[in-house]
Amino acid sequence: MKFLDQAKVYVRAGNGGAGAIAFRREKFVEFGGPNGGNGGRGGDVVIECVDGLNTLIDYRYQQHFKAGTGQHGMGSNRTGADGDDAVLKVPVGTQVFEDDNETLIADFTQVGQRHVLLRGGNGGFGNAHFKSSTNQAPRRANPGLEGEEKWLWLRLKLIADAGLVGLPNAGKSTFLSAVSAARPKIADYPFTTLHPGLGVVKVSGRDFVLADIPGLIEGASEGAGLGDRFLGHVERCAVLVHLVDGTQEDVAGAYRTVRGELDAYGGGLAGKEEIVALNKADALDEDTRAERVAALAAASGGEVLTISGASGENVDTVLYGIIAALDHDRENQARSSGAERPATTPDAPGKSEGWTP
Repeated sequence: MKFLDQAKVYVRAGNGGAGAIAFRREKFVEFGGPNGGNGGRGGDVVIECVDGLNTLIDYRYQQHFKAGTGQHGMGSNRTGADGDDAVLKVPVGTQVFEDDNETLIADFTQVGQRHVLLRGGNGGFGNAHFKSSTNQAPRRANPGLEGEEKWLWLRLKLIADAGLVGLPNAGKSTFLSAVSAARPKIADYPFTTLHPGLGVVKVSGRDFVLADIPGLIEGASEGAGLGDRFLGHVERCAVLVHLVDGTQEDVAGAYRTVRGELDAYGGGLAGKEEIVALNKADALDEDTRAERVAALAAASGGEVLTISGASGENVDTVLYGIIAALDHDRENQARSSGAERPATTPDAPGKSEGWTP
């Protein structure tokens, strides 16, 4: 299945049904009168987050969605049926934007979330609604209101705990295949991944989701190569694993290139916790390995791990580092949420200061 993370769709709510003009004319009914029913309400356009989807590929083949029109009113005071809703089903992590692709309407992060995008038009009143003491035989009815319509952008951001970033051919896909059941394309010739990949990593009774992002090149923020369109998939990650190809000469320059693109992109990526690893260490001798680790440490200003996704060297060290970073992120979230709670007195837990019966 092809991965599609962005789609533009046209949605239209249903029109309301028209009210009816009708009168009672029965042989043994002395006083007739108006009995035209109201029109039904038009269907709404609803977007729903469901399980079992991981791409927006369905919206590649269908871009127009229209809710049902309300049924017209009928005689004998019969109200028309409401129109059917148009339900757009999207995977977890989908964001809905206005036509300008900037104004956020909804952000779906959990299965079961629903949001009404457009309301259907109200049904028109039948002539029975206009009956009064001074107008006992009205011959008017209202048409139904038209439903709303607009163009929308759907953008998918993968829900992952950690993200792999780096230049093309840094070994990200090899690393993902080594630590999870994911099977991205890997070969003995240089090429770059074209679509993000996800894998569930299990280590020491813990599991987390790892995302493989297509490689960045210099100028990606300006549209070079695949650009930075896939960086949105790591905006929700708590930690970034930055892999640097140890077989290239300028490992420090490779690190600065990717960091520059992350800073240019924004979205909070520059401030995320980062694990820097020199990959493909199995292809280096001891002197070359030490030299390039020192150069990369000087460029990153922190600790550098030496790993090999192909041989499995020190891969567990990276995984344990990711788990520690995730625990640290959860602690920070819990601490920040606890700071927003009202103050309580030590001798009366759960009661605010100054409370009196």
